[in-house]
Order: sequence, then C-alpha cells, then structure tokens
Amino acid sequence: MDFEIRKIRTAQGPVKLSREREAYSRLVQQGVSNREACRIVGINRRTGQKWRNGRSADRRQRAAPPIHTVVPPSAPSRFLRESDRIHIADRLREKATVRTIAAELGRSPSTISREIRRNRHPGSGAYRPHAAQARADARRPRPKLRKINDTPELRDVVQGMLDEKWSPEQICQALRARFPDRPEMHVVHETVYQALYVQGRGQLRRELAAALRTGRARRKPRRQANSRQPRFATPMVMISERPAEAEDRAVPGHWEGDLIIGKDGKSAIGTLVERSTRYVLLLHLPGDHGAEAVLGALTATVQTLPEHLKRSLTWDQGSEMGRHHEFTIATDVPVYFCDPASPWQRGSNENTNGLLRQYFPKGTDLSTHPPEHLAAVADQLNRRPRKTLGWETPAERLHKLLAA
Repeated sequence: MDFEIRKIRTAQGPVKLSREREAYSRLVQQGVSNREACRIVGINRRTGQKWRNGRSADRRQRAAPPIHTVVPPSAPSRFLRESDRIHIADRLREKATVRTIAAELGRSPSTISREIRRNRHPGSGAYRPHAAQARADARRPRPKLRKINDTPELRDVVQGMLDEKWSPEQICQALRARFPDRPEMHVVHETVYQALYVQGRGQLRRELAAALRTGRARRKPRRQANSRQPRFATPMVMISERPAEAEDRAVPGHWEGDLIIGKDGKSAIGTLVERSTRYVLLLHLPGDHGAEAVLGALTATVQTLPEHLKRSLTWDQGSEMGRHHEFTIATDVPVYFCDPASPWQRGSNENTNGLLRQYFPKGTDLSTHPPEHLAAVADQLNRRPRKTLGWETPAERLHKLLAA
C-alpha cells in the first residue's frame, strides 16, 4: 500500500509515520482518548498503545520510540491551553526536563514548573492534562468573592475599626492579635483597601474620603516638601545640638511640635508628639496662631506634664516660635530648631499631622473646634495601635514608662 511518509522529531530520533499513525498522533494531541482515536483511525487498541507509548524490544525487533510530535508554541496567551497541558503530560511521560518542555512551548521554565506543581493529582502526584485543565478553569472564574464581603463577622469588625479611623495596616495587625486561632478573620491590608475601592458593590459602606486618611482613590508618589525659609532672626539652637538621647528615642520626654493650618491660613491647631511613645497633645488656638498665642498655649500645656517628661522640644523655623526664649524660661524646656526645608527631622510630628487631617481636613475653619473636641481626638489617636510601637498604643507605652 502506498502511504505518504513523513519524518517527525522524537525524543530518540526521527521515525517514519504512515498516514494512519499521523492521524492517530494528531487525535491524541487534541485530547482524544486512546480507545476513541483507535476507533476513528480504524486500528486495534493495542496498536494504538504501542504507537503512543513505544514498543518494547524482543528477539525479532528492536525497541521503537513512542510517537511524539513537538507541539509548536501556542499563539500569545497569558494562560496555558489544553493542548499545552497535553504536551506537558506526554513529555513528562518521556522523562523530558522542565526546561526542555518550556523551550518547546515557548514558555518560561518557572511557568511549566508552577503548572505541574499546582495542577497535578493531589493524591498520586501524577500530572493528568485534562484534570489539570479542569482545575485551572475552576480557579480562574471572575469576579471572585472577596473575603470581607463573604464573611459578615469580619466585615462588621473591620467596619468598626474604620469608624475609629484605624488604617488598613492597623486593622490587619489588630485582627491577628484579637483572633489568633481563626484564620478566616485574618486579612492583609491590601484586602481592606480593595474592599474600599469597590465600596459601590456593597462591601464597606463608608465613603472613601472618610475611610482613608488621604481621601484619595488612587495612590500617588510622595512629593518633596516645599522649601521654608526662616521667619525670624532671633538666636536659635539647631537640631544638631540636641542631646543624643533624643535622637535614639531611648529616653521619654523629648517632644516635636508644629501647627496644622486651617482655611486661608486664618486658624490653626498646635500639635505636640512625644518621640519615644508617639503620645499626642493638641493646643487650642481659638483666636490666632501668632507667637504670643502659641507661647501661652504651649506653656500652659507643657506645665501640666511630669518633670521627667519635659526634656526638650523640637520645632521648625516658623514665626509662631518667635518667643521661644520666653517659653524656655517659663518651662525650663530647651527648644531646638530643624534645618530649613527639613520636615523629616521631626518625622513623628509630621506623621501625626497627617493622621490629624482625618479629623481636621484641609481647607476648613479649625477655630470652630472646642478644647473638649481636641482632647477627644487626641485620646482617640493615643488609643490607636501603632506599627512603630510593635502595635501597642501610645497610651499603653506611656503608661508603662510612667509605671516604671
């Protein structure tokens, strides 16, 4: 019989295939079972098995390699296709390496290795292409249920922490501490962010501007602070002369201070942050925020502190500290000034001012907030766990220091 002869590459060299064998090979590559492929081509099942798996050597004939055609790389696709998985299974049966299979499919070796590891049979460990395809299909459907939306208890707890103005990262750590033996109550902070971003689908009911302290739906890179020139010429003691114990935060009592400014620069609130514990105090400035007003509010607040918590104060070169000498005489607390355009030198205070903008948004009149409200806001901040304190609260850390 006159058959068309074609040579194709195999793991052990070129072999000749008749038209029936080529048709059988093509059907097998398409995922057709051995029984069905043999019925379509019209051959015995045992013949098909020999063609697919190779023929053992005996006295009359030498061993024949299995039929194998190298599947050309599939068209550009993010995911492996069923034909790719069939090729992987066939080549694994022939003891081909992962790198060889990856080169034949035009994929990264890590893609093939990950595919075998994730989609092999959980019991036997064998890689079965059709079962692997089914597992991949089951894993892929979108949209998936989000953990916060799918767990009412978790959603309520997260919602309560957002009502307390906790950040997603603080929520993540608090959940692990509160529910150590319940993995279903654990989330990463990105899960909380994503739940906020899709709030229109009914996951977390807070408005994004109220739930995130930045109020932005998109992340944006940090920007450089604007240069700020000195506003008074009185002698200053610079931060380079501040004691080393203040720099390493080993001893409590060293404070950082600044103002947060309201609408049109006409109102302000003073902020004080203790460097070691991040404990916050707020200064009520109802009339103006000039040097005299700041001197009075700052002196009255600092004089309420225990003596061992009055060691130093670090401020920027704003005109509101023009009477810093009088403050030092009244409280015996030295004042150190940051270098121009260097807000990072009082980073704890800068970070706290960012937190306070959740309560006192930019562009609002800050003079309308009474002292009782300022005290409540400071108390809430001091009860919020902080990453830099090992997820303790500033109030807890200050209480430990005072007790010691």
